[in-house]
Amino acid sequence: MSPYFHNFFKTMNSKNMKHLLSLSVILVAIASQSVTLNAGAGVLEPGAKVEKLSGAFEFTEGPAVDRRGNVYFTDQPNDRIMKWVPGNAITMFLQPAGRANGMHFDRKGNLLACADEKNELWSIAPDRKITVLVREYRGKLLNGPNDIWVRPDNGAYFTDPFYKRPYWKRGDKEQDGEHVYYISPDRKTVTRVAEGLKQPNGIIGTPDGRTLYVSDIAGGKTYAYDVQKEGSLLKKRLFCELGSDGMTLDNRGNVYLTGKGVTVFDAMGKKIEHIDIPEPWTANVCFAGRDRRTLLITASKSVYTIRMAVHGLTK
Repeated sequence: MSPYFHNFFKTMNSKNMKHLLSLSVILVAIASQSVTLNAGAGVLEPGAKVEKLSGAFEFTEGPAVDRRGNVYFTDQPNDRIMKWVPGNAITMFLQPAGRANGMHFDRKGNLLACADEKNELWSIAPDRKITVLVREYRGKLLNGPNDIWVRPDNGAYFTDPFYKRPYWKRGDKEQDGEHVYYISPDRKTVTRVAEGLKQPNGIIGTPDGRTLYVSDIAGGKTYAYDVQKEGSLLKKRLFCELGSDGMTLDNRGNVYLTGKGVTVFDAMGKKIEHIDIPEPWTANVCFAGRDRRTLLITASKSVYTIRMAVHGLTK
C-alpha cells in the first residue's frame, strides 16, 4: 500500500470504514460476475450447426464481404470469382480472374485480389475493370501474393509466400525470402514490412488499424504487430501456437484461424472454440449478411455457413 492510501485509511472512522468495505465487496462481486459472464459467453448461436451452402467447386478461397454483407470468394482452379448474396443462389462475378486467391474490399468499394497467375496484386472495380497495382518488388517477381487486409486509411498489407503453381511460366523464387508487404493508400509505394517468417499466409487487422495479425503457417505460429501510421510494423510478438491459411475477427476481438476446421482464440491468444468442418482443408473465413452474424467458411470444394452469437465488423 502506498503512503498516501495508508494515511487516508488512518483518518477514517470505523463507521465509514465499514461502509467502504461493504461497497468494495459489492464492486468485487460485480466485477467477478462480469468477467465470468464474458469468459463463458460462446461465439456460436445456441443450437447452430454447420450447413453446406454449395459443393460445386474445385478449391474455394479468399472470401471478402462488401458493405451490404454480400460475399465474394474464389474458385481458384477454375479461375473465377463467385458472389453470394445471402438468401440467394451463388453466381459468377468474374472469369478469368487472374487465379485470384485472398481478397479484401478497400474503402472505395474496389475488390483487392491476390492474382496468383502472374504474381500480381489487382484492384477490381465494381464494374469489373481491373487495375494491376503491384507486379514486382525492387525489379524482381513477387513469390505469389496470397492474402490481404485493408486498414482504415485504405493502406493495405499482403503476404507473399512461395507456393509453386503448375500453371506458372516462371522460374524459382526471385525474392530473398517470404515476407509481408505494405502498399500505401495512394497505391504508389510498396514497402517490405515484415521479414523472418518461414511462410506468411493468413493476415487480418483490428478495426482501429492498430494491430496486425500475421500467420506463419509453415512455422505453426501466429504473430501480432503494432501498426505504425506510415505502414511499418513494430513489436512483433507471439499471439498463439497455431498457423493459419485465412483469418478474420469478430466484434469481441476474437481471432478466427483456419486449416483443420476453424479455431477461435480470444484477444489474449487463448483458444475458446473449434468448429469442425467435414472437408480435408479449411482455407478461409469471413462474416456475411447485413447483420454480419453468418460465418462463411471456404473449405476444399465447398462453402459452409454457421450462425453466430457474435458478429463481424463493418466498414
